[in-house]
Amino acid sequence: MAKKEATPNMVEQFQEFKELKNIDKTTMISVLEDSFRTVLSKKFGTDENIDVILNPDKGDVQIFQNLTVVPDGEVENPNLQISLSDARADEDPDAEVGEEHTKEIFFEKFGRRSILNLRQTLQGKILDLQKEAVYNKFKEMEGELVVGEVYQTWSRETLLIDAENNELLLPKSESIPGDFFRKGENVRAVVANVDNKNNNPKITVSRTNENFLRRLFELEVPEIQDGLINIRAVARIPGERAKIAVESYDDRVDPVGACVGVKGSRIHGIVRELRNENIDVIPFTTNPSLFIQRALSPAKVSSISLDEEKKKAEVYLRPEEVSLAIGKNGLNIKLASMLTGYEIDVYRDTDPNEVEEDIYLDEFKDEIDEWIIEAFKNMGCTTAKNVLNAPRDMLIEKTDLEEETVDRVLEILRAEFED
Repeated sequence: MAKKEATPNMVEQFQEFKELKNIDKTTMISVLEDSFRTVLSKKFGTDENIDVILNPDKGDVQIFQNLTVVPDGEVENPNLQISLSDARADEDPDAEVGEEHTKEIFFEKFGRRSILNLRQTLQGKILDLQKEAVYNKFKEMEGELVVGEVYQTWSRETLLIDAENNELLLPKSESIPGDFFRKGENVRAVVANVDNKNNNPKITVSRTNENFLRRLFELEVPEIQDGLINIRAVARIPGERAKIAVESYDDRVDPVGACVGVKGSRIHGIVRELRNENIDVIPFTTNPSLFIQRALSPAKVSSISLDEEKKKAEVYLRPEEVSLAIGKNGLNIKLASMLTGYEIDVYRDTDPNEVEEDIYLDEFKDEIDEWIIEAFKNMGCTTAKNVLNAPRDMLIEKTDLEEETVDRVLEILRAEFED
């Protein structure tokens, strides 16, 4: 009766494996055999002389123990040896001392405890395999788009569950400012990082990662999916503004127009997904000077001086264009620098005829402390016009002086030219 009770249990364990995803048949058989060997090794002290034959399609398992035949009365280890009379009685009438005798073992006869031990061992290995499969799957998906349903939200992170019941963690730091999720809502993000500490996969997703913007454009713009348009660079300040540089491999396709869509039809959906993050789409070029000009749009650049080795650019604009180049809270120039990889300084373009009227800063030592003058000279401003033509915010940042100090200097310099 014991054998009949245990057999369905074995078949059930095989069936569990057959239904597992991401686990191939070879691995399945290997783990099943390993589970049996683990239990058998505990039972007999070793599994080196044991053969396990599996047929997972039918749910069958056969176990054979290979024993050395010894004279009667000389069996020292029954797990490795068998007496001559016992071997001949076990369907091997021609057995001889020194030969190997194969004895079939019926696992179900070991009792309920051994069967329970096997089940627990097998379930543990199944769980380890599932975790490893999840880790491998999502590790290959880093940077790719995923969709998860909001399961629970805490102050520092949100737990998402995907269609295969995998847990995805969306930290507050990886959420767009303004993100607010309700339980049961579907949320899109990209896989940002996957680790497997202590064989416990942790999948972190992000909505602030630049790849999130890339994947959204790939979804909305068929020409990108088809390889006609390539996204060359992306710069984002999540929830505020973004710039994306695109190029076309087909002269008949306008990359900017294709990404924006008729009346903004394609880009509007992306903007909504990003909580109304403004997106500038610009055509990419390998000409760094032209690329910087486009990146500073909507400002119109008068001229550019490049240091390609140090990746620095001095950009000159008409006074009315400077504020456009810098943008609200300095966002435009910051994004342009991120997009192009150049450190960009902007200057007001002046009339060449005014150069003779300029005055060196050293002439103001009677009114401005020498260490303050040195701070301006260290940032490249050696004359009064250099200082007056530079944006106030840049002067404060580059000189590391107090705002009141910079304003006082500007007041002194302006007064000189007004006189």
